[in-house]
Amino acid sequence: MAPKKLRVGIYARVSTDHQSTVNQLDELRRVAEQRGWHVVEVYEDHAVSGAKARDQRPAFQRLCTDAAKGRINHIAAWSLDRLGRSSRDVINFISDLPDQGASLYLHKEQLDTSTPVGKLVVTVMAGVAEMERSRIIERINAGLARARKEGKKLGRKKSVTPKIEKKIIELSRTVNPDNPKGGNYGKHAIARKVGCGISTVQRVLSQPA
Repeated sequence: MAPKKLRVGIYARVSTDHQSTVNQLDELRRVAEQRGWHVVEVYEDHAVSGAKARDQRPAFQRLCTDAAKGRINHIAAWSLDRLGRSSRDVINFISDLPDQGASLYLHKEQLDTSTPVGKLVVTVMAGVAEMERSRIIERINAGLARARKEGKKLGRKKSVTPKIEKKIIELSRTVNPDNPKGGNYGKHAIARKVGCGISTVQRVLSQPA
């Protein structure tokens, strides 16, 4: 059986305008030439953080779409972190490739999932990531259960104390000596006086007396 012809999409990404993808692309093109890969397209994301979701990285989104459509069946990138900073997103991306009939080459890690060893490494990576996610969930649930048992209140801590709320109400009923027009302290003046946001003042004053 003839080996599958690799139609390669090269992906490069840099996080800031001060960086360049030139070195990544030169090296990946060299590898492609050495291995006889047919480069279909080069996908570049400039000044795009790897922490952003797939749909916020235009070139990466296009790469994923082309792989799903079968336009490319092998993806070459400089390193794992060029694919993204979220372990979950990267593992999900890699896990989808076999269903699309696609494989992945990572130059820095020297990982090629078109080979048996590469496939094994990816399988292990996916398994470890899934196990770690399960452990994190278990630890969170155990911590919540322990907190409830100890009678601790869960949820976000209230940012405004009763003392501050009382001060806000008092100022709203107090004449502001610095107001040339006379009258009580306004919401903006109260916020400055108490040291909180105007939205906090509005919320406190909108509560029933």
